[in-house]
Amino acid sequence: MLVGLISDTHGLVRPEVFAALDGVELILHAGDVGGASIVHELSTIAPVRAVYGNTDAPGEPGLAESLDLKLEGVVVHVSHGHEVGGSPTPERLLARYTADVIVYGHTHKPLIEQVGKRLVVNPGAAGPRRFNLKPSVARMTVSKAGVEVEILWL
Repeated sequence: MLVGLISDTHGLVRPEVFAALDGVELILHAGDVGGASIVHELSTIAPVRAVYGNTDAPGEPGLAESLDLKLEGVVVHVSHGHEVGGSPTPERLLARYTADVIVYGHTHKPLIEQVGKRLVVNPGAAGPRRFNLKPSVARMTVSKAGVEVEILWL
């Protein structure tokens, strides 16, 4: 299964996102979405499951506090990361959640970190450029053989 990972759009879907996520079967948005129109726009690529971030309104329609999904037998947790306090780190997220793959946002810094058999992924920020960081998304392939993730720069 090919899954698109995106975070921190902050109300902007860059045109490059459509090519980067072309062919994915599902998009997981790790928060700071910036409105229902962003989820609607992304859903023209594939179905979208999204969580709210610290700049979104909790309880906003279409945004969950967190997601726990089973994809091809792999347990995936998605949350924004701000809920672990301060700046989320792989260590804090791994201590709090038991999923095989943890997807988060908030820091705007892309990250793929393998710890034992578990994986922590931040696709980076796809929205307005901030903190002098290049915008990015990620593609995650989930199969019975395992999980592979690649960061795609926009």
